[in-house]
Amino acid sequence: MTVAPVSALPPLLTDPPWLHPAKPAKPVVIAGLTCTDPATVSWLPGEREAWRDTSFTRYGDGTRSWPEIAAGIAAGSAYWYEPAEFFTGAPDELARPLLAGWRITETWEAGSWMRVVIARFELDALPAALDLARRASPDTAGLLLPCSSPEIAVLMADWLARLKSLRRIAQTWLQRHPAEAARALVPPALGTAGNARRQAERALLALPADAVRAAGTAYRPEVAAAIETLLATDPLTVLPAKMPPTPAWAVPATLPPVRLRNGSGALPAAAAGHLLTMLSISTLDDPYAGLEIVRQACEPADLAEFAWAVFQRWQASGAGAKENWALAALGLLGDDETVRRLTPVILAWPGQNGHANAVAGVDVLAAIGSDIALTHLHGIAQRARFKGLKSAAEQKMSEVAAALGLSAEQLGDRLVPDFGLDADGSLRLDYGPRQFVVGFDEQLRPYVTDGAGKQLTALPKPGADDDGDLASAAYQQFTALKKDVRAVAADQLRRFERAMVTGRRWSGAEFRQFLAGHPLLRHLVRRLVWGTYDETGALAGAFRVASLPTVGGDSAIVGVAHPLHLAEAVADWVKMFADHQIVQPFPQLSRPVYVLTAEEATGDRLTRFENLTVPTTGLLELERHGWRRDSPQDAGIQNRMELPVAAGLEIAVELEPGIAVSAPDNFPEQKLTEIYLHDGTGRRMPLSRLDPVAASELLRDLTALTALTG
Repeated sequence: MTVAPVSALPPLLTDPPWLHPAKPAKPVVIAGLTCTDPATVSWLPGEREAWRDTSFTRYGDGTRSWPEIAAGIAAGSAYWYEPAEFFTGAPDELARPLLAGWRITETWEAGSWMRVVIARFELDALPAALDLARRASPDTAGLLLPCSSPEIAVLMADWLARLKSLRRIAQTWLQRHPAEAARALVPPALGTAGNARRQAERALLALPADAVRAAGTAYRPEVAAAIETLLATDPLTVLPAKMPPTPAWAVPATLPPVRLRNGSGALPAAAAGHLLTMLSISTLDDPYAGLEIVRQACEPADLAEFAWAVFQRWQASGAGAKENWALAALGLLGDDETVRRLTPVILAWPGQNGHANAVAGVDVLAAIGSDIALTHLHGIAQRARFKGLKSAAEQKMSEVAAALGLSAEQLGDRLVPDFGLDADGSLRLDYGPRQFVVGFDEQLRPYVTDGAGKQLTALPKPGADDDGDLASAAYQQFTALKKDVRAVAADQLRRFERAMVTGRRWSGAEFRQFLAGHPLLRHLVRRLVWGTYDETGALAGAFRVASLPTVGGDSAIVGVAHPLHLAEAVADWVKMFADHQIVQPFPQLSRPVYVLTAEEATGDRLTRFENLTVPTTGLLELERHGWRRDSPQDAGIQNRMELPVAAGLEIAVELEPGIAVSAPDNFPEQKLTEIYLHDGTGRRMPLSRLDPVAASELLRDLTALTALTG
């Protein structure tokens, strides 16, 4: 391949600043500056209405009046679930006066119900929201996005610099409130040296320069001059005190060529070496500024291939922690093909003592940030078999969702690709004289019908009578479609079944747009019975989607109907589906329903399954149904399986001898020594706390598991 001449390269790649280090200038300090801006709230179009309509689980039974609950909140003796219902539903004259002194102690679903509170009371709810946000949870940090105050600006600068889990939310807030952020951050940016100054400087440099200049001018002339000096700092000269050496395994001349976009050729070895140096001083959260210049100058696919080769060399050399920038490089230069290659590596790492790398890999997928990357990240959150990796992926999804003002589940709805399908969920393949139509079965497996509507066993290969170009392109399109759909189908099937089991609900608008109206998911939607629910969670009606999605208004509450809710109507639905020859994607109408005995409901243990021996493979299969193994104990043994069943409630199954995390087949059988319900801390709870669906699903899982014995 032709090597580009030096004259065609960006100057950064021929004479980078680390070859000529300069002594940094002494920082300007201006004491006594204070931002006195009042708190404000500003909503995006439709945002306040969407927040006001956010759904959440209500646990009250209606026996306590609003005045009684108000008295309990004022005295600090309210039940854990009452503040959510009180501040979202109580009369204004009772609720508003209590907001100033109220702080949230129970955070379950606070990221949802506090949206309603903020949309209702706006700035009166800010003290409680800010106090909650300071606890730095991705689930609740996004509550501050519509609000602005000097305190919030300083908090966002801290998150931007210090907390990877909240950095995306901080960036979103800064983009929404640039002028307010700049005015609030000028004082700490010109304060004495320390974390507060560094954080404020970094945040100001992330804002539009005009907003920062205007903020400096609003104080006094010497402040404006100091801010101008800050803005004039060349980010290319911001380097570590000691530059890292290039590892022996990263020889520039042996790495894949990187072509310039101007067509003049590939980077010379020296320039490729400078690119390696840039990667070695970059992190996902703080990449070297020159990488953007490289991205603009070079072919994206070549950069992605270069980064993948660096990553492979790092792995082959032992994947040393000091050089894990090679993994981060995938997030800085990678593309969708990188995502497809990296995902199976991430899933395998925990079983190879590579938990830290797996978690870092999750960050890489989030950094790539494409729809494909987020779809794979969501898949890891759904199906990872290792608790630590699954939790990391779930947290990352929560961060991305919060920055977009969504829940993780809502983000998952929006990440399902449509694969270029037509609005009716089909795809037409044109061979010229022949045309074919692609459809999907109950497992989202694509099939092909010919011009007469006859289903074929496979798409015919292009023949001599076909249009060569059209037929070849159509055949390749179908081949790629099968591969891509296979990657998401299992996750979507699992997601819909979990929605039925856990009681996931959608608004009528979400159901129409993201489910019934989605070109791919509509094939699943039309094979299920759906329910509409009232505010208490009771089934109000059941329906199926035959053609156009028709369901209530935008605020209707929709979910996959569980057979326990359908009760006697199940038989009618079974007949209807049989008459229409509709095959379901998973057991819904045929799903057996179980109930606890009266004795079991009053206790905390399921003794009917205790002391039975089951195959270890059967326990591992439970992970497909939401179960998870506990953290490894001595000798890497996992002694318990757990299933979250409700707010703050988990089922635990104690095992003997336990599952070896690195080799699960070491102990092919496990004895179920004890099965009990607890509150997450180990405190036992009566099984009567389970709602009927949760109890039925628990008994279904354990009945199927113990049927595998002997």
